[in-house]
Amino acid sequence: MIQCLSRQQIVSASLDEVWAYFATPANLNEMTPPDMKFEIIQGGEASMYPGQLIEYRVQFMPVFKSRWLTEIAHVQAKRFFVDERRIGPYRFWYHEHHFAAVENGTLIRDQVTYVLPFGLLGEIVHRLWVRPRLKTIFDFRREKVKALFGPSSSLEQSNQFA
Repeated sequence: MIQCLSRQQIVSASLDEVWAYFATPANLNEMTPPDMKFEIIQGGEASMYPGQLIEYRVQFMPVFKSRWLTEIAHVQAKRFFVDERRIGPYRFWYHEHHFAAVENGTLIRDQVTYVLPFGLLGEIVHRLWVRPRLKTIFDFRREKVKALFGPSSSLEQSNQFA
């Protein structure tokens, strides 16, 4: 079954500042909860570009580390980029990152479309573990981004799973 996660927040920093931060793959580590032991193996040295492959390891459970390979499939500077899973625990992962200058700051919007493997078993695991874990990851990220760039005076925050 196809799952979707949408998040948005407005920060008080300029679009240029926010884009520069998000277009630097090395910053992924800072935006990932420490218990996930996120580690870029290769490909994260350069600023983001279409076709860029980034390989990393992430610990999803206390003893289980997973290797991921994502491709930066699409980039329009200061507007959006898309990362797609090439190797990893999801059967399908398509993560859109959108940015827009708004009054008093920058709107950051994420849309993640994903599919777990294992059919019905995957659906059960999604409800019991994956969905709550993704919520925790994106909550952590929201707080980290807010700490880095400052909250906007307009509280345009939303969180949604579909």
